[in-house]
Amino acid sequence: MIFLKLGGSLITEKANAETPRLDVLRRLALEIADARQADPALRLLIGHGSGSFGHAAAARHATQQGASTPEQWLGFVEVWRSANRLNRIVVDALSDAGLPVLAFPPSASALARSSEVTEMADLPIQRALGHGLIPLVQGDVAFDSVQGACILSTERVFTWLAARLRPSRILLAGAEAGVFSDFPANARLLPQVSQHDLAQQRVGASAAVDVTGGMAEKVRTALEWSRADPGIEIHIFSGEDPGQLRSALLGGRPGTRVAWS
Repeated sequence: MIFLKLGGSLITEKANAETPRLDVLRRLALEIADARQADPALRLLIGHGSGSFGHAAAARHATQQGASTPEQWLGFVEVWRSANRLNRIVVDALSDAGLPVLAFPPSASALARSSEVTEMADLPIQRALGHGLIPLVQGDVAFDSVQGACILSTERVFTWLAARLRPSRILLAGAEAGVFSDFPANARLLPQVSQHDLAQQRVGASAAVDVTGGMAEKVRTALEWSRADPGIEIHIFSGEDPGQLRSALLGGRPGTRVAWS
């Protein structure tokens, strides 16, 4: 069982509002299809970030800080529409490659408290997996019992699902080759990251706008997964290089491995 995230920085132009990288998406979809053909037993759940779609709209409306006024709730809806537009593009790209993908948007199935998932309907996802389908989740808006509204990153959705579906591997494919120390001035790719590296602030942040926290937050969340289940193998790597994603799905160990200790 593999969880795969296609990062927003990989599948969209994060500097340009609502601009998908269609050629990259099509290539990634074909690599996933090739991996499934090479290993028919591969069980896969895919998630994707919002990139220049949801993040740009969320930054305009400060949705991550919550919603209470009518204007903020209209902003909440705008962020949902933006994230949904990208989700439709991703669904079509994966489907065109012959992948039996079925979308499960968190906005329709999850509730949160202070931006952490407290409830999510995972049984339909389990049923989809049981029938050989590929569930697709995403970074999305959600109703929050403390602040009204929030943005749930794909990583937070993975946290909820990992405790229930117990994946053996989690692969985070982005635009960067992995996790860098001293980014960007004296950047050096780290082959492995532990809680010690994060405590020493060796992990660099993402350059583009990311309302869910950028690279440092992704590493913190990945360390939570590793701490909760030391058997999970977690890699942060680049999906820019053709063939890298296919190799990773078939057992390759690209980029930076994240392990609690």
